[in-house]
Amino acid sequence: MEKYSVLMSLYKKEKPDFLRQSIESMINQTIMPDEIVIVKDGPLTPKLEQVLKEYQTSHPTLFNIVVSENNVGLGLALNLGLKLCRNELVARMDTDDISLPERCEKQLSVFKSEPEIAIVGAFVSEFNTSSFSVVSTRKVPTSHPEIYEFAKKRSAFNHPVVMYRKSKVIEVGGYANLRRNQDVDLFGRMLFTGCKAKNIDEALLMFRINDDLAKRRKSWGGNTKSYISTINKFRKIGYSSTWDVLMVAVAQTAMFLAPLRLQHFIYKKFLRE
Repeated sequence: MEKYSVLMSLYKKEKPDFLRQSIESMINQTIMPDEIVIVKDGPLTPKLEQVLKEYQTSHPTLFNIVVSENNVGLGLALNLGLKLCRNELVARMDTDDISLPERCEKQLSVFKSEPEIAIVGAFVSEFNTSSFSVVSTRKVPTSHPEIYEFAKKRSAFNHPVVMYRKSKVIEVGGYANLRRNQDVDLFGRMLFTGCKAKNIDEALLMFRINDDLAKRRKSWGGNTKSYISTINKFRKIGYSSTWDVLMVAVAQTAMFLAPLRLQHFIYKKFLRE
């Protein structure tokens, strides 16, 4: 199997225990990564620094800690780390999620059998932090034609479980300087310029959900406006249609205006399984 890198971005508000769980899930993959690149997106807390120091000490050749003196946001932090990844295949990972043991082995298998593929994602199981019980599954389209059409209006991938080709990401300019929806923007541009993609039809990552996630979804400037702007950007380059933008604008605005309980019901009833 081809070697791969893991790419993570760490912000000061992350919880040390969550970070440990995330790192452990990557170290214990059935095919271990060749390196784990962690970008420190601005100053961290002493407890987070201690976690990084522990792993650098126990795995001195595995970890590459990259420092961004200022908090630049997820997209730019990932660009910084991506440039320093030494392998062509890069597995994205968030610092509060948990990858299942066979995640990367299954993704590597797709790249080996289908070398034209540039992006391989999967489903994710969303779990409640307090009880550690799975509450829903975010399924995404699996074949390239389905993904290509789906991505014109909605996020066709679960970003924390994606593995992609470094050269293809860099070819389209990497992540844009956006505070939200960096992944939707990047993968849309990659698909539009001819990159092939696939999602594995099973959950390969445990995605942590909490009240903060719901609040971010109800942010106009931080989420709703940004999402509409991203799809409108696709329209300008000829990927999405005007009708796509209108549908997204109506749906996103309705979700923004909906009370949190109604929003949660819609997500669980119609957008999750």
